[in-house]
Amino acid sequence: MQYLDFEKPLEALFEEVEKLKEVGAKTNVDVSSTLKELSKKIDKTRKDIYSNLNDWQRVQLSRHPERPYTNYYIEKIFSRYQELHGDRNVKDDKAIVGGFAMLNDTESVMVIGHQKGINTKMRQLRNFGMANPEGYRKALRLMKLAEKFNKPIVTFIDTPGAFPGLEAEERGQGEAIARNLFEMINLKVPVICIIIGEGASGGALGIGIGDRVMMLENTWYSVISPESCSSILWRTWDFKERAAEELKLTSKHMMDFGLVDGIIPEPLGGAHTFPEEMAVIIKDYLVKTIAELKAIPEEDRIQQRIEKFSKMGFYEEA
Repeated sequence: MQYLDFEKPLEALFEEVEKLKEVGAKTNVDVSSTLKELSKKIDKTRKDIYSNLNDWQRVQLSRHPERPYTNYYIEKIFSRYQELHGDRNVKDDKAIVGGFAMLNDTESVMVIGHQKGINTKMRQLRNFGMANPEGYRKALRLMKLAEKFNKPIVTFIDTPGAFPGLEAEERGQGEAIARNLFEMINLKVPVICIIIGEGASGGALGIGIGDRVMMLENTWYSVISPESCSSILWRTWDFKERAAEELKLTSKHMMDFGLVDGIIPEPLGGAHTFPEEMAVIIKDYLVKTIAELKAIPEEDRIQQRIEKFSKMGFYEEA
């Protein structure tokens, strides 16, 4: 288990537990009562830490190396997943995965999401979750396939942004994302989007237009990352914590602004501490919400989606 700076008190307690277990095993001494006390202390410390997180700490949690990614949730939530590949034009972008799957063995859905990779080699293969234009075009191809067969769409968003490389721009990165926004707003099937980690700029929006846009508790959603914001405003990353506060990018801020439809609570300790429990929470939400959306007539659902996104933002008429 890897621990972030503000999780160090927990690390010390867990180390103490391990040492105590070793002593008990070597000496045959009953350490159960002491372990019970330590367990209570761990619970209290965890509550103290995670009940008072600042914005930068939530950004750190969203990037935790052990945080579940899209493929984990696909494995735990769905069955009979059949991954589909390629945009039928350039290549198969590994930063975005997707395919048909079964929810509760009764509901066929199309699931699509960013995939960062679980180790250094896989992160390089997945381009750290930063999709090229062909990734967004693959996602749109799968969405249109879902629409053709009248299947609900579920997207998992977790990206530091769309890939900003020269080749991506040459192949039309901006157009690919814009096309997805246009097409997703008019999809005839229910669309549920869940931000499971980082939700950065157009890279997140490219698969983020839906009837329900939800955020896990310890995630962020913004036009720019705190580090990039800091480097633009102060010419250094040293003010990233302040930038995180000023950007108002957490799930609570997004809910207050009306930019997302709700917050899915994480287990105390974060999704990376209890990934299986997190998967159950998301699954329960999907089952309930898909049933609700399917009960709404198709034309009404599209109109509600259009009206929701049209009302976003603040402006003044001069």
